[in-house]
Amino acid sequence: QRKTMATVGRIKLGSQGLDVSAQGLGCMGMSFMYGPPKPESDMINLIHHAVNTGVTFLDTSDVYGPHTNEILIGKALKGGWREKVQLATKFGITKEDGKMAIRGDPAYVRAACMGSLNRLDIDCIDLYYAHRIDNRVPIEVTVCLYNTQMGLVSTTERPALSSAEMISLTSPATRHRRR
Repeated sequence: QRKTMATVGRIKLGSQGLDVSAQGLGCMGMSFMYGPPKPESDMINLIHHAVNTGVTFLDTSDVYGPHTNEILIGKALKGGWREKVQLATKFGITKEDGKMAIRGDPAYVRAACMGSLNRLDIDCIDLYYAHRIDNRVPIEVTVCLYNTQMGLVSTTERPALSSAEMISLTSPATRHRRR
């Protein structure tokens, strides 16, 4: 008897409706946190296997490694694999003087996004969001920069938004392109 594999469903995320697999693959443990990094070739094969079985929503962050997880994911997405996945990565956690710090200031957010695009070696991040919220920076400042400087909306195209509306903008499926 031949076993048949269950089909992984699809769902829409947020108000903009990014279509992703209902099951995602969190990639943190591949190169960070849970013991030593795993062999790169094994992790690339694992990612490809997940995609081939319908798990196409991959999640990483610039803090994982730091940076090594995004580099691994970038390698796995070469050779046509990028077009088969929806990719999420995060910003907001850094290390300063050996201690974890939370950042949401405009200069950091822009640099973090550009760094992620470069490490992943891609032109577009499908879902880019704050890993943690910097309570020292109003969310409006983090998100307005994140939307205007990343080329998503112009401040002249959008009326002023409330803090609650700004907070809701940090998690919808929002594409960020390399400029």
